[in-house]
Amino acid sequence: MFGKVKTFAAVPERGQAECNLAVLGVMGSGKSALTVKFLTKRFISEYDPNLEDIYSSEEMVDQQPVLVKVMDTADQDGPANSERYLSWASAFLVVYSIDSRRSFEGCRWYLEMVIRHNKSLHPETPVVLLGNKLDMERYRRVSKSDGSALAARFGCLFYEVSACMDFLSVQRVFHEAVREARREAERCLPLSPLYASEDRSPVGLSPAPQFTTPCLKELPTPATAKLVTIKSSRAQSKRRAPTLTLLKGFKIF
Repeated sequence: MFGKVKTFAAVPERGQAECNLAVLGVMGSGKSALTVKFLTKRFISEYDPNLEDIYSSEEMVDQQPVLVKVMDTADQDGPANSERYLSWASAFLVVYSIDSRRSFEGCRWYLEMVIRHNKSLHPETPVVLLGNKLDMERYRRVSKSDGSALAARFGCLFYEVSACMDFLSVQRVFHEAVREARREAERCLPLSPLYASEDRSPVGLSPAPQFTTPCLKELPTPATAKLVTIKSSRAQSKRRAPTLTLLKGFKIF
């Protein structure tokens, strides 16, 4: 069981923020491939679609460290049993495959569910609609305009990527979900109260919140979004891959 609604929060003992990302979508949309691409820069071709796990990665997003936890979900019967991630996530990535109308229609279920859930929340949980398998362009069944229109209808961001091709594009989407969660949390921060004190200046501000970020005036587009990659080593990559293979049964190349 996961805890109640968890927003973008600081970890006091490390001075680091945490962000929980839930990857949603019907089977075959490429959720696991996207998750592993983000975590390891590698592409997987085989995995058990019935298993569900949570993975962690220390990232640098806009020069600020954040512990990103990614839940690779496995819904057997659609979004019916959704409480486990609705009450956990700081942001959602709703995934479909551009070569499958079925997966695209399935996104509507998830988007409607998340929007209903958000009506009771303050702050709301951001959503990113993600068209996967851009490498299957010749078999495309969902146009980019269809994806853009669906995202506009539900008020969420929209991207198209390929889990098997470009790591930076996949990383950009996950980092943008972190940014959205951060912005939403900051919008709902209470204003610092004023106080008067004899041993300080007559009017001052209370201490700043634990986590602050400069407010971005304009949302970057997929082509211009700022990329900040973490320092990594071949040893780190080797340590991560066996962990994923053990937990999820991935075949990683």
